[in-house]
Amino acid sequence: MSHASARRLIASVALCALLAGFSATIAAGFDLPTKRSDLSEADLKRVTDVTRPTADFSKAEQYEAMQAGATTSIDPVSEDSFSHISANVPFEEEQNFKLGNALFRKLWVSSPSSTQASDGLGPLFNARSCMSCHVNDGRGKPPEGGPSAVSMFLRLSRAAKTLEEEKAIAGADILNFPDPVYGHQLQDLAVPGLAAEGRMAIRYDEETATLGDGETVPLRRPHYMAADLAYGPLDPATTISARVAPAMVGLGLIEAIPEADILAHADPDDADGDGISGKVAIVRDHRSGKISLGRFGWKAQNATVRDQNADAFANDIGISTPDHPDAHGDCTEAEKKCLVMPTGVQKRLGEEEAPGPILDLVTFYSENLAVPARRKASFPETLKGKRIFYETGCISCHVPKFVTRKDSLEKAQSFQLIWPYSDFLLHDMGEGLADGQPVGLASGREWRTPPLWGIGLTRTVSGHSFFLHDGRARNVTEAILWHGGEAEKARNAFSSLSKDDREALITFLESL
Repeated sequence: MSHASARRLIASVALCALLAGFSATIAAGFDLPTKRSDLSEADLKRVTDVTRPTADFSKAEQYEAMQAGATTSIDPVSEDSFSHISANVPFEEEQNFKLGNALFRKLWVSSPSSTQASDGLGPLFNARSCMSCHVNDGRGKPPEGGPSAVSMFLRLSRAAKTLEEEKAIAGADILNFPDPVYGHQLQDLAVPGLAAEGRMAIRYDEETATLGDGETVPLRRPHYMAADLAYGPLDPATTISARVAPAMVGLGLIEAIPEADILAHADPDDADGDGISGKVAIVRDHRSGKISLGRFGWKAQNATVRDQNADAFANDIGISTPDHPDAHGDCTEAEKKCLVMPTGVQKRLGEEEAPGPILDLVTFYSENLAVPARRKASFPETLKGKRIFYETGCISCHVPKFVTRKDSLEKAQSFQLIWPYSDFLLHDMGEGLADGQPVGLASGREWRTPPLWGIGLTRTVSGHSFFLHDGRARNVTEAILWHGGEAEKARNAFSSLSKDDREALITFLESL
């Protein structure tokens, strides 16, 4: 990338921050790489050539079926398809994967307990284990027909109120501000002797979308409430946002995508006039405190897999780690009884309930869950759907290909051609999907483009086909029809297709 292009990119990021009401000076000061430092000029040209979107839909591209490169799992399709180790992980590291898997499945218990290596749950929590939310390492879902919402929760936060708070967000020193009583997340479970904070209540309004050929598709618009609150009302400024647990595959590869390659797709002020204004999420690494590019979470609020895991331990399970050392989890000063409950810290084991080795192993497991191989990638109907996916503009956000860093610390993820179908940027998805909750530089209408690999195995692995950040879509067609904002043009293009072409596009997505 030229110096002029780099200056334009920094100016674009600054303008985006200014439009969001933040300091352009602070946003422009972020030191983000605009060119890969891990490649020779020859390798850089090779990567540029191989990641260029294809224009030939007569056959599958070379290596396309192995959509996660050498890490791709070729195990038979089953409910365990998201739970296999990356195929190129050395044998001597398989033990760490298996230990991480055991800890991922571990059921934590309240303190005090005779099982001292397992206590520390809560005191307030949403789940007792990682696997409770990510069943079979797959996607969560709304509580259909029952009271449990174990794989779905409500995020709580308010926007900045003062100039000082705005500066803190603009400088990536904080993402947002918690409810003064209920904290960052509504916990619907609690240890014995303590009242849970409340529960999530959902009401759906039925709507109908009419496609270009007259076919109608039922949609459901959710309305979320925090019900049965045990510690008084929410603050009037607090917003609530429902989130389902995402699938776990390919996370280490996503982390290994160079920042410069993600930045290359950013166009926050739509300089090219195509209606797509993707912008980067700027966050801080939990351990180093350094400015990083956010790429994990529904609003790209975390820079690394470890950051994402540490957040989940703290907020979902109430377990402290070196990155979130507070053993009382999301308890606030207003929840005084919660703050005096016993914790699971065992000094002989470490300063936290889940000391460094535990977080390390769970992170290794999370980084090395393999993406399954494509099915029917070269079939005519799949190729037809792929062509339509490209022609309708879906790849403007769902960018097909990347090549991971050549100098990645994890050799299994190093220099792999991968097909996640995401740009990992923030996009305005319209009023229909807006949650009104800013997270860092992400507005209340913006979401990170989720990767699509593995989407076709959702029902097989997770036992359902609920999609989008809150699971409102009951199938892929509904998910597409909810797209608005920057994606409205692509959504309308899909809507105007013939039934055969729509089915071909769905067949392509189901092959991923």
